[in-house]
Parts: sequence; C-alpha cells; structure tokens
Amino acid sequence: MEPEELLNENNKKEEKESPLLSLKKDLKLYNESIHEVAVEIMVEGLSRYPIFIAHQHEVKLGEPILDRYDLNTEWSVHASTLEEFVERGIIKKELQERFIKSYKNPHDFMCVFVVVPEGANFVYYPYVS
Repeated sequence: MEPEELLNENNKKEEKESPLLSLKKDLKLYNESIHEVAVEIMVEGLSRYPIFIAHQHEVKLGEPILDRYDLNTEWSVHASTLEEFVERGIIKKELQERFIKSYKNPHDFMCVFVVVPEGANFVYYPYVS
C-alpha cells in the first residue's frame, strides 16, 4: 500500500464525521422555516410535540418541508409529530411519557430526529434569533 492511500483512508474517516457538521450549518439556514412549521403544527392542534426528521436518503416518515436538492444543501427535512412516531412504533407507547418529560420547549428548540446510515437519534437544536 502506498503512503498516499493511507492518507486517503484517513480522509474518508473525516468525511464520514462531516455530515453532522453540515447538518448544523443547514439547521441554521432552515431555522426560520422549521420554527414556522413547528408553531403551525401546535396552533392547528395537530400536536404539542413537533418532530423534524433530518436525512440525506429516502425517508418515509412525516411530510417533506425542505428538500436538499431544491435548496442546494446537504440535508432534507420532514415534519412529523410525537403521535406519528408512536403510531409507527419508532417511539414505544410505554416510553411516550419519558419522551414528553425530556422534550424541550418547542418555541426555543427544534426536536430533530437525525437519520444517518449508522442509525438515528434525537437532538435538540436551539432556534437562532
């Protein structure tokens, strides 16, 4: 193996970590739009717990609101609710109360379900004023 190949392999590992950095950048860009949708979900009485799905692949969950191809960004975002996550079995019904207790104020934080090839997890990202 050539030394250059070793260097390239190290670069690949760095590239794998970088999608989350690009997510932070995209969430700053999407900030106002996501906040508007969250407020709309709550005002219309659809849910007190809006959840946004950030992904780079095909996801069949929620409703698409921001498309990375249309916006020339790295991440697409779908809007969903706690109720859909429970209905679809992503959050087990018996863990719903625990989720609600840990859910941060939806006027101050977006609840983002980040989907990456290695898995998925919830993160709370503050809205930028």
